[in-house]
Amino acid sequence: MRVTYRRLLPLLALAGLSLAGAAVGMASEPATNASATDGYDDQAPLSAVAQLGKRLFFDPSLSGGGQMSCATCHDPANHYAPANGLAVQLGGPHLDQPGIRAVPSLAYKMSTPSFSIGEESAADEAAEASPMTEASGVALANAPATVAGPLTAQAVVKADAAAAANLVPQGGMFWDGRVDSLEEQALQPMISPFEMANPDAATVYAKLKKGYGKEISALFGDNVANDQDMMISEIGFALARYQVEERSFHPYTSKYDYYLRGKAVLTDAEARGLKLFDDANKGNCASCHLDKMIGDGQMPNFTDFEFEALGAPRNPAIPANADAHYYDTGICGPLRNDTYSAQQQNCGLFKTPTLRNVATRHVFFHNGVYRTLEDVTRFYVKRDTNPEEIYPKDASGKVLKYNDLPAQYQANIDVIDVPMNRKLGDAPALNDAEIADVVAFLTTLTDGYDPAKDSVKAAK
Repeated sequence: MRVTYRRLLPLLALAGLSLAGAAVGMASEPATNASATDGYDDQAPLSAVAQLGKRLFFDPSLSGGGQMSCATCHDPANHYAPANGLAVQLGGPHLDQPGIRAVPSLAYKMSTPSFSIGEESAADEAAEASPMTEASGVALANAPATVAGPLTAQAVVKADAAAAANLVPQGGMFWDGRVDSLEEQALQPMISPFEMANPDAATVYAKLKKGYGKEISALFGDNVANDQDMMISEIGFALARYQVEERSFHPYTSKYDYYLRGKAVLTDAEARGLKLFDDANKGNCASCHLDKMIGDGQMPNFTDFEFEALGAPRNPAIPANADAHYYDTGICGPLRNDTYSAQQQNCGLFKTPTLRNVATRHVFFHNGVYRTLEDVTRFYVKRDTNPEEIYPKDASGKVLKYNDLPAQYQANIDVIDVPMNRKLGDAPALNDAEIADVVAFLTTLTDGYDPAKDSVKAAK
């Protein structure tokens, strides 16, 4: 039995960039490519609740200016990511208010566990996800005492200043993990001033009641339809159910999925790239972006859901960065405000995203600073060996290394894991040819692969 929580919209002052977008109007709805789903179950009919969620997802009237829906920037035609190349999306009533972070894709979010602090364990990583978790991992941050798990099929450890160094943040929605469930993720942007920009929860409720009141009464009862918090909660649930039931959010139809099932063969470059991706002394990408089948044939999600401080260079294309004193410190804010965000060891940490469909993205990292996978891979291997190629210089010619994180937090940046453990002047872990091979492999993670077309192409 699902527990309905009386939701928190009246308390949400700011939201992350999960729904804001710059494009105007409705994005295209998902289409099923029969040839690309060979070997996979067909799309089951959506439940009535998920059908409601679908209509909500594509409805721009729910925004403050009537021009933005969830799909405006979570475009199904681009694997539920923005279709444009902006570092941050534009929202607000007139679609002219810039956000502060790159918008992540909504694809493959169903497996994200709730936020917790726990031991890093390769054995646990494979099973740590708890689909559609509703629970209180984030709320535990402000609990008065240690809370015993498991509440969401996993142990949850209360954060405190004495936490051991080997405990790592993991899970949660958004780049900073500040909410636990798909429900909360779907609701937060509705009143964000730089996203859907409704002035308050009461406005959202009025729009929902006008446009969907009868349907909500039929599905959930009049008591829900006549209660602001309950209705908003159920709307979040409907949006979440749509993301769970609609297969295009998590189709697992990439070439690599077919390869893992023995139904596709990688090219020489792709195979070399996979080897480098897995090699603990070269790319070492798979240490965070897990790429092996788990359980009973379960496809990998290409993330361990953990948080890292990578020291990506500052992006001048983000308007907020025009203020030299402004910093986005991930878990430590500006969008998160709880016990975890007050702990210095969490500053600069952002959640590891999935690499599925990464070759279709237009910008990379939380701040959208890079626009090609070649540049992203080069950052990892040259950040410390050749920082002058990564970071700007000041007037005296000094390299401004780690220039997007205050000095007091730079000790959190990962300088231990390969390939970021090398020193100034060392040879990078990957050369240009190897970088090209890694990128070739990453292109195999794009959904919609058609083995028949690939066979014809190979024959030619």
